[in-house]
Amino acid sequence: MRPATSPTYKQRFAALFGMHSRSREAVDMQVRESIEITAPPEPIWPLLVEPDNVLEWYPTLRRFQYEDAGRRGPGARVYAEEKASGMLMKLHFVISEWVENRVLALHMTAGTGVKGYDQRWAVEPLPAGSRFTFEEQVELPYGALGRLIGKVGRRSSEGHVREMLAKLKALAEA
Repeated sequence: MRPATSPTYKQRFAALFGMHSRSREAVDMQVRESIEITAPPEPIWPLLVEPDNVLEWYPTLRRFQYEDAGRRGPGARVYAEEKASGMLMKLHFVISEWVENRVLALHMTAGTGVKGYDQRWAVEPLPAGSRFTFEEQVELPYGALGRLIGKVGRRSSEGHVREMLAKLKALAEA
């Protein structure tokens, strides 16, 4: 039998602030907003997948680029820089879902400022146009403190998302 070892200072600190790894279901902040757009999905899609277009409607993004020489679709890598709550996050994503003219989903593989980050952008055809739905799930560091920050930050994030949706609608309907 091996002797038990005492946790290190770093392990105790991580446990105290909940910085140990949690399951994928652990979400500290979740936002889901939709908007109806009087345009079919086809003219909306380029606004979601062309980096320069994304930056026009997503005001907290500073950079959005494909990392694999423009490769698109499931498994392609995306790098983004997002300024939220005064902090610049540098985020590496993989495209986890891509259905042309319908769905783009991003899953964070590495980054700063958050422990986990997933986004899903969906375009649903409607008789009079489309419905665009933006969803994000964020796992914050710092355990219980991170969960509290997530609850407070959710309102700010919801405001940003509503602004994003209004910009996307204006671009798509122009």
